[in-house]
Formats: sequence, C-alpha cells, structure tokens
Amino acid sequence: MTINHHDTGYKELFSYPEFVQQLIEGFAPDELAALMDFSTLKNHSGNYITPLFEEKFEDVVWSVSVTWEGVTQEVFLYILLEFQSTVDRSIPIRLMHYVACFYDHLLKQKATTFSQGLPPILPIVLYNGSKSWTTPPDIYDMITPEPPGFLQVYQPRLRYYLVDEGRYTDEQLGLVRTPLSGVFSVENAGESWEALQQAVDRIVAIIQADPNKERIDRIVTRWIKRHLQRLGAEVNLGQLNSLVEDKDMLAENLVNLVKKERLEGRLEGFAGLLRMQLAFKFGDLPSWVDTKLATATDEQLGEWGTQMLTASSLDELFKG
Repeated sequence: MTINHHDTGYKELFSYPEFVQQLIEGFAPDELAALMDFSTLKNHSGNYITPLFEEKFEDVVWSVSVTWEGVTQEVFLYILLEFQSTVDRSIPIRLMHYVACFYDHLLKQKATTFSQGLPPILPIVLYNGSKSWTTPPDIYDMITPEPPGFLQVYQPRLRYYLVDEGRYTDEQLGLVRTPLSGVFSVENAGESWEALQQAVDRIVAIIQADPNKERIDRIVTRWIKRHLQRLGAEVNLGQLNSLVEDKDMLAENLVNLVKKERLEGRLEGFAGLLRMQLAFKFGDLPSWVDTKLATATDEQLGEWGTQMLTASSLDELFKG
C-alpha cells in the first residue's frame, strides 16, 4: 500500500500533548519518560523549508522540562514523521540538516543566544512503512571505511530514536492501552477489513475508558476518516462523526467490505478456473475473453461454465 506521507493525519495527532506523552511513555525507553514533566509540554511546530531539502516535510517539535540530578532544563523533542513506502537512506543527513536549521531558527527568534548555549534535542523518527528499517541510526555509521582513531573525534555524530510501528506485534500493542497504540494497531491491520474491524473495536474500548473520551474520540475519529480514505474504503465517511457513537454503523460497513472482499476473491478464483478449462478446450485465448471473465458476475460465470461443455467455439459460448 502506497502512503502519501504528507496526508497521514499524524501531524494533527501530535499537535495534541497527550499523544506526544503517549509516544514517549509507550514507545521510548522508560528512563526518558521518568525524567520528563509532561505538564510542561509546549508546541513549537512549524514547517521548516531548508535550502538542501526544499520540500515541506511532516514534523512536530515540542519542548518539555527534564530534571536530571537535581537540575531542570528544557529539552526539545524533534519528531520526524517518515511515512514513505520505501526506507529513506538519507534520513541521517536530513536530520543533521534539519537540526542545524532548527538551532539557527531558535537563534534568529532569540529563543536562545550563543552565550546561553543551545538546548539539547531528542530526534525521533516515527516510521510506518512495510519494509524493514535499514537506515543507520547515526550519521557517523554512514562514514566508510571507519576513519582511524585520530580522525574519529572530528566526524559528525547525530543519533536518532526510531519508533517503527510495524515491529510491534498485536500482543505488544495490547499491553500499551493508549489511543496512540490503538492507532498503531489500525495502521498495522493494513488492508484486511477483518483485522481493521478488530483494531477499531480495540481503539473504541480504549477511548471509552479514557477520562477525556469526548476529546480523544473527536481527535481519533478525524484520523480514522483520513485513514479509511487512504485505503479507499467504500464507507459513508460523512456520517462518521464519532467512533464511539457510530461504531455500529462503521462495523456494518466494514462487515460489508469483508463480504465484498471474499466475493471478489471467490469470483477471481472461479474465473481463473474457467479460463484454464477454456484454454484446455479451445487453445490460446484472445484478450477479449480475459476481459469478459474479469468483468463477469457470479451468475454469468456459472452459465458459461455449464454451456462450455456443449459449445463448439468461443464465439458460440460468449456471443451465442
């Protein structure tokens, strides 16, 4: 499934502090979450268009107070949403460029000064592609051959933390009962309508147990509608205003999609079997026969399968 990574709806999800908190608490190392005061989360997001990479990309930037050994300081969470069908090997270079441009932005906006110093940044890459992530985790790892010891200290280093949705199993996501883990479950369901229905049921249960369920319901429902549009689901999205309140309507639509999927699979198998029988009886088949088989109804395929036994030619079978 090809995904337009500029239209995933994730940027909106991570414009809300609770989803940023859920990302860190549920999918980053425990020691990071333990140091952060999530009540101090502050959004600094914006599209930064840089000379090296002129296209806009999906990113979100938040700051949060972190306390370490009695010292409290501000740390920036730089979250890059990398939703392409193929793994981008240039990510370490792009991240180094983005971080440098972000520091330049902070200085120009007088958010800090050279005398005050630059704040620490935690770069996070959120990836949901189907292929395994093979990009090195640090730009230093791209330098080959590895330089001798006296040169290593002069090489660039920038490590990012990867959250690869596809690497989490249903069991692992089930242990993290947050709306964000439910979103990941929906993504991992792919284009299987049955798996999607199970994932939707799970996320509805999570929302119903949330103390801010009305707010979370609105946010996740908007994301679900975008997701179903990307999948090309034939669902009346105009009537879907609440996952919780409209879950029965959505479930009925998904059940119908499952039935349609199974019917199309059965017809495709029947059409393939009929084609083999026709080729055995009449030899090489003209292209128009494939067209007819591909667009035939269940009833037509059945009639042709019966009439084939007595038909003396393809013309007689299909046009007689």
